[in-house]
Amino acid sequence: MVSPIVSLQAPKDVSIDEIEAELRSLWQSQGTDEDSAAVTRAATFSLLVYEPDGTQQLLASLGFYTGPIDGIAGPRTSAAIKAAQKDYGMDATGKSNQALRTKLKEEFVEAKAKDKFTAENKTAAVSYTPDSEGITADVIAAANPCRIITLCPILGEDTGVTAQVSAYCPLNKQSQNTLICCEYITLSGTTEALDRIGGVIAALAIADLPKFIWWKATPTPDLPLFKRLVSSSDTVIFDSSSFVEPETDLQALAGLLKQDTALADINWRRLAPWQELTAAAFDPPERRSAIYEVDRVTIDYEQGNQSQALMFLGWLASRLQWIPVSYDLEGGDYDIRQVKFTDEKQRTIEAELAGIPTADWGDIPGDLVSLRLTSTNEDADCCTVLCSSTTGCMRMEAGGGAQSCYIEQVTPLFDQKSEDLLGQQLQRWGREMLYEESMAVLAQMLKLPQ
Repeated sequence: MVSPIVSLQAPKDVSIDEIEAELRSLWQSQGTDEDSAAVTRAATFSLLVYEPDGTQQLLASLGFYTGPIDGIAGPRTSAAIKAAQKDYGMDATGKSNQALRTKLKEEFVEAKAKDKFTAENKTAAVSYTPDSEGITADVIAAANPCRIITLCPILGEDTGVTAQVSAYCPLNKQSQNTLICCEYITLSGTTEALDRIGGVIAALAIADLPKFIWWKATPTPDLPLFKRLVSSSDTVIFDSSSFVEPETDLQALAGLLKQDTALADINWRRLAPWQELTAAAFDPPERRSAIYEVDRVTIDYEQGNQSQALMFLGWLASRLQWIPVSYDLEGGDYDIRQVKFTDEKQRTIEAELAGIPTADWGDIPGDLVSLRLTSTNEDADCCTVLCSSTTGCMRMEAGGGAQSCYIEQVTPLFDQKSEDLLGQQLQRWGREMLYEESMAVLAQMLKLPQ
């Protein structure tokens, strides 16, 4: 639950070169009233949030756009905007404006109410969660008062960058006489305009304190602004559940890791219960050696985003030292992917990833539904079935052969929402080798000819 928020200063428009002066003036004016609570300026870390205005997500969810969600007005985005404008009887300029955004939001609400989204469009539909109400900032500020710098790339005309500053304080019941306040800086403009002030943006982070970037978009390694910000940050945080092109975007993350960039993916955190129960299934002494008999893996996930399924398979393969040898996309109603590995004994391991169509799609695209580990050696005691507590194990329990299966229900994390996991991620320091090793195997899989 988010703590109550006290407004120290509502959003105020300022020029870019006045941002620091305005914030200093704000803090200098505090504490003059003896009856007021003591106010302390946040000094924990700086969090920079890159958040596109939602136009691309809306276009993608409504079937006009199939490109990356990056906030960049490239040729595919312009073509999608033109197509939408023509469809809605507007002037086909190829440039986004308020009238188009309003229409897209209206169409989005109607499509969601009538569940008109295709499986391919649902990921973009779920990922359309603009932080206009300050939900993320409030959650972060409640636990970690800090400086939050939000970059809002827009797809309209390049008219420069506008800036706002504000300050809010989470009310701590344990210490109501002291308010530790969060500073907010919001910068809006096209990607070209934000690129021009890239140096200023980096300089706005509090000196000598940790710097995090939450990139709420497709990874864009070639974008100058991205490169500049990454070079001056401690950790770049993504959420792969929002990726519209998961295989392409996960490869981009793996490429950044190879360049020694410190990354975190909060979607990886959602796999923790599955990883823990998988490991626990082979903890008993009589089953420990059985894990090396596994040569058949089946993973079901909610159709629309295969990121979790791919990362889990990468984790499993990295732990058992499987080497990917083929990756085939069969498609069909279940969007089947077949992956083959070999191990140090030259055994062949086969894995199948299946996207399960779900009528009631949840808040997280691509959540794991069920998992089955088994062996072609029917004498091996390795059959393990894990299922989400919200779905049954019928598909996984079927076809068990002569093996007796260990069956366990997985209770998903209660705090799967991005803002909650982000708050937890901000408490972690350093690189996570288990994630990096899993992503290295995943990158090998995705590079194989399809």
